[in-house]
Amino acid sequence: MSSMEVMVFDEDVSTGYDRAKEVKEFDETKAGVKGLVDSGIVKLPRFLIHPQEALPSCTDAAAATSCFQVPVIDFTGYETSRRSEIISEIRAASETWGFFQMVNHGVPVGVMDEMLRVIREFHEQPREVKEKWYSRDHKVRVRYFCNGDLFVAKAANWRDTLAFDFQDGPLNPDAYPLICREVVSQYMEHILKLKEILSELLSEALGLRRDYLRSIECMRGETVVCHYYPACPEPDLTFGTTKHSDPSSLTILLQDTIGGLQVLHQNQWVDIKPMQGALVANIGDFMQLITNDKFKSVEHRVLAGRVGPRASAACLLYPSQCRKYRPIDEFTTNENPPKYRETHMREYLAYFRSKGLDGYKALPYFRL
Repeated sequence: MSSMEVMVFDEDVSTGYDRAKEVKEFDETKAGVKGLVDSGIVKLPRFLIHPQEALPSCTDAAAATSCFQVPVIDFTGYETSRRSEIISEIRAASETWGFFQMVNHGVPVGVMDEMLRVIREFHEQPREVKEKWYSRDHKVRVRYFCNGDLFVAKAANWRDTLAFDFQDGPLNPDAYPLICREVVSQYMEHILKLKEILSELLSEALGLRRDYLRSIECMRGETVVCHYYPACPEPDLTFGTTKHSDPSSLTILLQDTIGGLQVLHQNQWVDIKPMQGALVANIGDFMQLITNDKFKSVEHRVLAGRVGPRASAACLLYPSQCRKYRPIDEFTTNENPPKYRETHMREYLAYFRSKGLDGYKALPYFRL
């Protein structure tokens, strides 16, 4: 047990604070952090307050506005004249940043705007309407919840989520909340097309044949998490999302214009500034594992803010759950042996969920 954990434990005993009780009572409201806002709170409940040393510093703020900028890749001509140029840009971004923004990617701006609109509309419904979707069961394919790791993490995040799990195939339209049924279906049609494009471009960026990642079912299933971050009364005491890397192979993110997403680059937090019509792509842990560290899954976070609500939709692309994965032979030699043990998605997600968003990557647990 660390000194910080001992300090928190001692403080909780001396003050009589019962975090488990407070969290349980909060979860039973099924109202999320939006419910706290609606109740008129001006001070954050203690379970949402993060340790001072984990919170953003003035140095972080200065670094976020530094000269660094996340790569922006224009997909115009990806099928013809500019394909090799785009592949080179993806390779460079995936090896150094683990993130890049995409423009002219084929998903209509109108569809993206509608997706953000219905995310906000779902979360802004009365609690009585939303609560029937509330669940902490990962087997429920469409569910609404506040903090997937609420009972695991030492401090919760200022965020509610509506999740759609497509890993076992398409969902029946009746499984969607009516308020977002048509829009989410339309958005996913475009994202699935983009997924196939990215699968080919990433394969070629790795120096493999165009259909390689598809052939190993590296990005077979999708889970879409639609996050809602209300305006926070004390944003300096909490996070929208704690520092983490994604357990996916690749994540495609749609964010609104509010901002707050940051990526860790060269030990500095860099803002991923919203761009009209852009989508953000980031390499996930599983892609780093199978490429033996060639492509990097990089830590990122979302700051809480006084301005809001912020809405986003992250489509996590996962490998098949029916097979095991290890570093691809093409990226291992006697001088550069496999860095990770063989595993499968179910095991990886089970470990990722068991530890929660604790500020540490899950990937080192699988290192040889």
